[in-house]
Amino acid sequence: MLTLSGYLGNKYAQKIPLSLTASLTFEQLYEGVDGDSASSTELYAILSSLSEVPLRQDIAVTGSVNQKGEIQPIGGVTEKIEGFYEVCKIKGMTGKQGVMIPEQNVKDLALNGEIVEAVRDGKFHIYQISNVDEGIELLTGVSAGILDSNGAYPAKSVHGLVMAKLKTYHDAYSAEEKAAERQASSKEVSEEF
Repeated sequence: MLTLSGYLGNKYAQKIPLSLTASLTFEQLYEGVDGDSASSTELYAILSSLSEVPLRQDIAVTGSVNQKGEIQPIGGVTEKIEGFYEVCKIKGMTGKQGVMIPEQNVKDLALNGEIVEAVRDGKFHIYQISNVDEGIELLTGVSAGILDSNGAYPAKSVHGLVMAKLKTYHDAYSAEEKAAERQASSKEVSEEF
């Protein structure tokens, strides 16, 4: 979680302090799967929640993320793609389903012929990405947004919407803090008399 905190601080705490605690819960499967290959997925969930922009549910996501928002390679990429492909076959292929993977993992792919054919025919997709912005745009269909020279993101971009929500939180916290300070000051003054 320190990596995600670092990313959020780097991305959004340029003008106001970032005071945010986010909790995600995953069901325990009691299987031998571990590592940080879901860290990008966790970050997309946080960004979606803050921006109130929904994520596509027909794309599986894997990849770790560093504090700069770069997507890092993971293990078992072929198995992850094959597993999601099998789920899609059972639920029904739509031609829109796919898996988003780190671009560094493309060289590791050893997919079976059926999946290769489905990708070639446009029935299944493998998206290679190198950073969080590419991923959030694919998952939302909304521009991630680029910081302008004034230190602001476009208002309707994912980052702009996240920043607006964080500013709302900051303003509410600041107002509560000031009210508490005023109350404490007035209490001190009344105690002096």
